[in-house]
Amino acid sequence: MTPSVTELAVTADDHRIARLATAAIVLTVAEAAIPLPLPGVKPGLANIVTLIVLSRYGWRDAAWVTLLRVLAGSLLLGQFLAPGFFLSFSGALCSLGALGLAVHLPRRWFGPVSHSVIAAFAHICGQLLIARVWLVPHDGVFYLAPVFFTAALVFGLINGLVASRLLIELDSDPVPPRPPA
Repeated sequence: MTPSVTELAVTADDHRIARLATAAIVLTVAEAAIPLPLPGVKPGLANIVTLIVLSRYGWRDAAWVTLLRVLAGSLLLGQFLAPGFFLSFSGALCSLGALGLAVHLPRRWFGPVSHSVIAAFAHICGQLLIARVWLVPHDGVFYLAPVFFTAALVFGLINGLVASRLLIELDSDPVPPRPPA
């Protein structure tokens, strides 16, 4: 009896998601080299990629890019299934949930900057919840909330402004023709 082989068809969308997830993973690994003033306070540079994907391709693709980034980034940094992985994963899930709701807000008033701030606050809330329930079973963890929320506001604004600027540049640049195969 010979084993059967199942082949999966790889689409152009799969290639696009893989390229974008790779960009986010590179930013995650680069960010890990940045010294942190406080544990858990990071700029979230990979979220710039998520915001661009959300704006250009929709929530589903942004979710794929984010989840692939969290998984691959944790593997590359040696944090898979460590507490840092679960904090990152919970923050990513909360952030994606908030973005899933935020994309339905009027585009006239809500764009990459507001989406970034909303996602950053949701990310911190998810991390604080996991930290409180699992890592530090004491309400004292919430004394750090003002520091984390301030960081979420600052980095959310910066990342949103960068994503917004990149989206403008991407939309204004003509797409170069593909070379013949």
